[in-house]
Amino acid sequence: MNISKELLEKLLIFQKNEITEYHIYRKLAEKIRCPENRRILEDIADDELRHYNVWKSYTQQDVSPDSWRIWKYYWISRILGFTFGVKLMERGEENAQNSYEQMREVIDETKNIIDDENKHEEALLQMLDEERIRYVGSMVLGLNDALVELTGALAGLTLALQNTKLIALTGSITGIAAALSMGASEYLSTKAEKSFKNPVKASIYTGGAYIFTVLFLILPYLLLKNYYLCLGLTLAGAVLIIALFNFYISVAKDESFKRRFLEMAGLSLSVSAFSFLIGFLIRSFLGVDI
Repeated sequence: MNISKELLEKLLIFQKNEITEYHIYRKLAEKIRCPENRRILEDIADDELRHYNVWKSYTQQDVSPDSWRIWKYYWISRILGFTFGVKLMERGEENAQNSYEQMREVIDETKNIIDDENKHEEALLQMLDEERIRYVGSMVLGLNDALVELTGALAGLTLALQNTKLIALTGSITGIAAALSMGASEYLSTKAEKSFKNPVKASIYTGGAYIFTVLFLILPYLLLKNYYLCLGLTLAGAVLIIALFNFYISVAKDESFKRRFLEMAGLSLSVSAFSFLIGFLIRSFLGVDI
């Protein structure tokens, strides 16, 4: 068939995407321990290579993969989990699938390629058997408690103490003690439930998420002198953590980002505002002046 210059450019873009994703899935499959998940990724990689060859049969050209994209998604998957990495990449394929739809009337094989891409999405939806995802409930517990409790505590301490070093000291002691308590509670709770989760790992994920959040929220009080500015940065940091974590969960578990984000952010900021008021009332009632 005669191919116009515009069509040729589109097909070369498709080729580049397919060969790039072939290499990404192949590299990830080599690192996956679960045989079933490894097989899924290898099958998807083989499909991507076959799609590449379909487009090549029309362009009669070889195309090099996008090395930056391979590197980016490989390390995102290695650091944040392959479930998150490959699903994030699949989200980016929506535009490609829309372009494929426009190609159906021109190239017969396009329908089969679209069907394969839809099957890939269905297969990836099943890939949740990964430690980071299985213990996400423990991480949510640690993050949510730390965000609600510590932002509230720091808001109250900011007005009550009005000294960044004292606020940082008091907040650190409170936060670390609470993290250890949360970790111990999660250990006992998981052990009593006799679930699929390892009690020690569950406690580490809960306590670790709590301590990370504590350190991040207290950081402004260690670096700056203006306690109101510190409180503002802490609240902004809390919203940022909530946004990043909920984006991770929305991608990995295909859940609504907006609903979860608004729920967690609203709860955390409401508690902070109430605690700030409590700090003001207690300071006024006791007549404390530091």
